[in-house]
Amino acid sequence: MTTINSQASTPVRSSKALNITLWVLQVLLAAAFLMTGLMKLAMPLTQVAQSLPWVNDVPAALVRFIGLAEFAGALGLILPAATRIRPNLTPLAALGLVAVLVLAAAFHVSRGEAMMVPMNLILAALAGVVAWGRTRKAPIQSR
Repeated sequence: MTTINSQASTPVRSSKALNITLWVLQVLLAAAFLMTGLMKLAMPLTQVAQSLPWVNDVPAALVRFIGLAEFAGALGLILPAATRIRPNLTPLAALGLVAVLVLAAAFHVSRGEAMMVPMNLILAALAGVVAWGRTRKAPIQSR
């Protein structure tokens, strides 16, 4: 499969395996962030706090904002690439999720919840791989 790298005028030869791997990562990350984002956006905060105790210690608007960022990031991982309409937004969505996850890790450290940090960093690394892969190794062409 030959795709055009948006960063340069030379074609990038991407392997089918890498493209499939990136799609699998995108779908898994999107599923996770759709669920967590919708939970923070749509569920009553008292119910969210049963799963996420930190919700009781921050303003409700912050919880909803984080949910919106996660939901938008999840959509951004899939829709631009799948429709090939502005596919350059997919790596940007992945980078946005990296930012959310790094900030979440710092937040958990500040609360003494170090056990949460490895999962945040693993998810951030996976989102970083998507950003790198869809920017450098297997970019998706616009229609």
